[in-house]
This record gives sequence, C-alpha cells and structure tokens, in this order.
Amino acid sequence: MHVGTSGYNFPEWKGTFYPAKFPESQMLEYYAQRLGTVEINYTFYRMPNAKTVAGWDAATPAAFTFVLKAPQRITHIARLRDVDDPLRYFLETARQLGSKLGPILFQLPPNFKKDVDRLNDLLTQFPAELRCAWEFRHPSWFADDVYDALRVGNAALCVADTEEGHTPLVATADFGYMRLRDEGYTQQDLEHWAQSVRTLGQE
Repeated sequence: MHVGTSGYNFPEWKGTFYPAKFPESQMLEYYAQRLGTVEINYTFYRMPNAKTVAGWDAATPAAFTFVLKAPQRITHIARLRDVDDPLRYFLETARQLGSKLGPILFQLPPNFKKDVDRLNDLLTQFPAELRCAWEFRHPSWFADDVYDALRVGNAALCVADTEEGHTPLVATADFGYMRLRDEGYTQQDLEHWAQSVRTLGQE
C-alpha cells in the first residue's frame, strides 16, 4: 500500500508538516523522507519537461512513487477526443521517472457525461505496461459498461471521497486508487475507509 497526499508544495504547511522556516526548493526531498508517494497536480496544468521530471527523480529515494495527473488538455479541453499526440508526449516524458512512475490519474470534469467510445479509444492507446486510474465526476459514468471497459484495460476506477460526492466501491484492475479529499475525517471515518480498502483488495 502506498500513502501520500495530493501535492507537496504548500507554503501553508510550514510550521505543521514542514519546519516553520523551510525553503520550498527542499519540500519534495523532505516530504519523500516521510511519505512514500505523492500525487502531482502540476502536470494537470502544464505538460512537464525532461528537466522538471529529472528534478523530481533526483529529490526522491529509489522506492518513491509519483502519480501524475493527466493534463487538462487531454481530459478537460479535448475531453479525450483526438489526443494521440499530447498523450504520447506526456507519457514519453513521464516514463523518465522509470520505476518511480505510478499510475496516471485521469480526472474528468464534473460536466463530462459518460462516453464509453471515447474512454475505449484512450484505453486502447494507453501502454499496457503502464497503469492508469480514472476519476469520474459525473454520475452517468458509474455503470457496468464503463466498469467492463476499465477491466479490459486493467485500469482502476478511482474511489474518491470529495465534497462533490462519493464513488462506488468497484474493483476494475489488479490495483486500486483511492482519494480521500473531504475534510475533518474522524478516527471512525478512517477505520471505515481502511475496511473499504481491505474489501476492494479481496475482489
């Protein structure tokens, strides 16, 4: 099991997670000494380049894992249509992380309704040796034909707990991906989610 947060470069964490006076340039290295994985939101807003990826690699130990969020150019602007070139470039750059590269997270916009054809097209293009997880934010996606498509591609349904709603607990791959993004989790809440992880792992 890998545990991490959605991002690491948060100045407001100084004095709590990070020391009070701490340079942002050293945040990833400090973070990676305490948690084993991180979700990178930077890649949602802009395509990473080789220099940026090399910096992430250099700042983290060999066993560290990066989850890169797919660029909005693919998920929000093109909405999975005709994304061969940007997807190819993004994955070629991401591969430079080597064994540190974890799943690619495709987070779709809340107003993007189910389109299994587009989902299948992208899954067909996605390299079999890489992993991907999908966070659907419109309820129309929570359907058997979507789950079947994900299973064919060994792609995980991202189980998300957010202010927008909750994802069904459905296993679609040989790995799982969970995002707990709400606020104020109690010990009882965390125990509930821990049991959910165990349940999914048995499916």
